[in-house]
Amino acid sequence: MQKENASLPNFMTVGEVADLMRVSSMTVYRLIKAGDLGAVRVGKSYRIREDDINSFLASRYNQTG
Repeated sequence: MQKENASLPNFMTVGEVADLMRVSSMTVYRLIKAGDLGAVRVGKSYRIREDDINSFLASRYNQTG
């Protein structure tokens, strides 16, 4: 029996975040290590909350014109 809970955050892998942001996986690892992008360590890999990705992108957004 599986419970659905809308309040739980959605997590993405480093590869998924890299694809979304159109950067390399190494760039995502650098952002995590620098503390610019929040992540949770699961075993030997990282998971990034969608909310953290949205916050990171919003803070880096530059309005032009």
